[in-house]
Amino acid sequence: MTSPIETEDGAEPVVVHGGQAATTKPEGDPLVGRSPGQLMWTRFKRDRSGVISAYVVGFFFLIGALAPLIAKLYGKSPYTVFADERPELFDSAGVPLQPNGGISSEFWFGLEPGNGYDVFTKLIYGIRTSLMISVAVTVTVVLTGILLGVTAGYVGRKADFVISRVIDFLLAFPSQLFFIASMPVVVSLFVSPRDETPTYVRVVALIVVQWFLGWMSLARILRGTSLSLREREFIEAAKVSGASPWRIIRKEVLPNVVTPLLVQTTYLLPNFVTIEAGLSFLGVGIVEPTPDWGQMFSKASTELVLQNDITYMFFPGVSMIIFVVAFNLLGDSVRDAFDPKTAR
Repeated sequence: MTSPIETEDGAEPVVVHGGQAATTKPEGDPLVGRSPGQLMWTRFKRDRSGVISAYVVGFFFLIGALAPLIAKLYGKSPYTVFADERPELFDSAGVPLQPNGGISSEFWFGLEPGNGYDVFTKLIYGIRTSLMISVAVTVTVVLTGILLGVTAGYVGRKADFVISRVIDFLLAFPSQLFFIASMPVVVSLFVSPRDETPTYVRVVALIVVQWFLGWMSLARILRGTSLSLREREFIEAAKVSGASPWRIIRKEVLPNVVTPLLVQTTYLLPNFVTIEAGLSFLGVGIVEPTPDWGQMFSKASTELVLQNDITYMFFPGVSMIIFVVAFNLLGDSVRDAFDPKTAR
């Protein structure tokens, strides 16, 4: 015998079956049918700092992607040497005559002392160059980390031993010194020291050098995650059902390492941006006339700029600080959204 019982909260009536009450949740319940990805997205949208950081990071990537269009609308090129084309704007030392580096309605961020490049177009193209290199490094590092980390963790035995020893060996390298010392060596493999080095060779060398010592931390994290996953019941069930190791890795292991993978990626990219800028600042990365964030820092540290145009450092410096801080805050928000137990 069944009988409906009215509820007080407006939900559907409780139906009694044989003396036991069974409640029915109303349609549209936010807790019904929510996947982990949807729950993560909901938590992320509630984090105001994470959302703002995502917009800031997206703005920088948009500026980098649209740099040629912005420069075309602005009417100037980052490669134009205004010291030669319009010498009336500079004194005999190549310093802009107008205050604050020649900032005006015509030159929004002023002119660079010396060659007289337009600072605004040089900055947006520099952002483009640095982000393209850093994204390429991040992609190669992530792919290598997934391949070796998951292989070591899931396959184990000799594969785990060999990969773990390689990781330990490479982690012993002093990374900063290795970056500085190896860049000329890598470049010399492609170009004779007597010839001028093309920009694409420097870009490839930067990607290779950063990748070589950049994948180990991610691989070690994924190894530990895969090592714990291979003992779980659903992995054992997949083995019993006859699934191949490749299918188990693709269908069971990889979806469960997305969380640490995404979180670590949001920390890796800004780190590679600062490394690339540091190498260019030291003169072993991108050099003039190719615009680059780090190359602008190098120019700003020269005696000519420090003594005559202190505002030149302001634009690349502030933009990099904002980008790195926003990306790190975004990483914190992504981590908290995936694992609310870590939220502060």
